[in-house]
Amino acid sequence: MDSDRGRTDTGASTTERDSLLRLLGGRASALDASLPPVAFGLGWVLSGESIAAAGISAIAVGAVIGVWRLVSGARPLAVLFSLLAVLLGSIIALRTGQAVDFYLIRLGSNAVSGLAWMISIAVRWPLLGLVVGTLLGQRTRWRRDPDLLRAYSRASWIWVGQYVTRLAVFVPLWMLEAVVPLSIAQVVLTWPLVVLCVVVSWWVLRRTLPPDHPGIRHARRPAGAVR
Repeated sequence: MDSDRGRTDTGASTTERDSLLRLLGGRASALDASLPPVAFGLGWVLSGESIAAAGISAIAVGAVIGVWRLVSGARPLAVLFSLLAVLLGSIIALRTGQAVDFYLIRLGSNAVSGLAWMISIAVRWPLLGLVVGTLLGQRTRWRRDPDLLRAYSRASWIWVGQYVTRLAVFVPLWMLEAVVPLSIAQVVLTWPLVVLCVVVSWWVLRRTLPPDHPGIRHARRPAGAVR
């Protein structure tokens, strides 16, 4: 009986972990973020280091992805922001005359995101809880559950680590003006890192929640709370 329950618990954990990955964007979002920078790097190399050609390549790939995402039912605003980031990166590179500056938008967004996640933990509104709670239709009910609040806070540090890891790689490559390695790093530190981040943060969530907790989909009121 215990072994059967163990297999059931493991299966449920795996299902919920996969659901968390889908809730946080999944493979599609990670690919959306990595393909335009790769197109920029390839365009730059194949065109004999032409920033204009590289920018056009990145924008074209971004536009194709945007159309595909819209057809697939993605939110228009999210698609617009993604395409705008590619466009701004291309303009910055053209203005400065440095191809590597195409990635400045990515460096800035990772720095701001990492800081935002740290602040959210400090003020006890961890972003992981806000994102997952909103997508699950819980709004902020999870904050009334001390166990969930603590678990989301601890797991959110894994996401801070994701942004810090990227910056630790991206910034030195940018300073070295290493366009091709920076393009490759965009792929390595996007989808694989997101998957690793989800797996580890889910493990932290599960380890932090007490054994009798019903899970992230079911926020509990603290003992003695007024209904």
